[in-house]
Amino acid sequence: MEIIFTLSKEHPTLPKAEVKSVLTAESIPFDMKQESNGVLIIEIPDEYLKSIETIGKRLSHVHEVCRILLKTDMQGLISKIKEYPWNEFITKDYVVRVKKMNKEDKFSTTGLEREIGGIINGMVSPGVSVNLEDPSTFLRLIFLNGKVFVCERLFKVAKKHFYDLKPHKRPFFYPGSMSPKLARCMVNLTRVKRGDKVLDPFCGTGGILIEAGLIGTDVVGSDMDSRMVQGTIKNLEYCGIKNHEIFQSDARRIKLPYRVDAIVTDPPYGISASTGGEKSETLYSQALIAMEDLIKDDGRICMATPHYMDIQNLVALTNFEIIEQYHIRMHRSLTRVVSVLEKKQKALKD
Repeated sequence: MEIIFTLSKEHPTLPKAEVKSVLTAESIPFDMKQESNGVLIIEIPDEYLKSIETIGKRLSHVHEVCRILLKTDMQGLISKIKEYPWNEFITKDYVVRVKKMNKEDKFSTTGLEREIGGIINGMVSPGVSVNLEDPSTFLRLIFLNGKVFVCERLFKVAKKHFYDLKPHKRPFFYPGSMSPKLARCMVNLTRVKRGDKVLDPFCGTGGILIEAGLIGTDVVGSDMDSRMVQGTIKNLEYCGIKNHEIFQSDARRIKLPYRVDAIVTDPPYGISASTGGEKSETLYSQALIAMEDLIKDDGRICMATPHYMDIQNLVALTNFEIIEQYHIRMHRSLTRVVSVLEKKQKALKD
């Protein structure tokens, strides 16, 4: 079975990396088939179809997840539509929607939707009709590089969630907080799954922990500022996240009676008050050394740093190594570097 993801084009490589990480986290075997112009196609065994909703609910840099029913070209589209057994596939109401991935395609999407919808209407059982608002079957036609993929949409990623939980919309707000969308993506890059423990040793207002908690992990957070600790608790409770352990601590001196499955963090930088007067490089370096004893040997760290900081030098002093890295331009004066780290012995085994 082939699954097609329509990707956010905010970053050239991050959406694909997120999809691969989530599939791996959820133990779904897959083969990469194609990646082109905002579309990623994979093949998975048929028995994993029911897992697609779980995948979709985790993703942040994807718009839709669909199952491919037909593959053709523009010239053969109508004949293929007429040959397909729609009466067996569509038993309730439906809608047809077209998405053009290439700007060069100049045809009318509305006209094509009506034409194909009319053909299908003549092939389905009496009583089955078009529903433009909330159809039982959503047919998505994706036009890409001269090819047409006729698909059933399985999941649409809700943009409303990421809008409603923007930092300034939460009960406790502090400037400089990470967007929910990037926070969710960073959590996904660590390949954690439901029931795992995720630590943010610089939790700030709790944005990363919120996203980790919403996908079902147990969250652990600390901050050296007591206001942030109380604010994080308030924000987690607001989002309905109960499995949390939040406390005040210097990130370099955290003591836990267990090891966590992943560490996801966006340490403070550029503001001496938020770093306790310590230079950011020194704080990061010492915190990374402390993280070696806090995370399981097969765990992953996903860490954001500013572009002007040499993360390679910081990691060189530890038993970690960088296995993935993404540069995200925030504004004219700042590019955020998101790095995924593993312990060296884990990387060697792979």
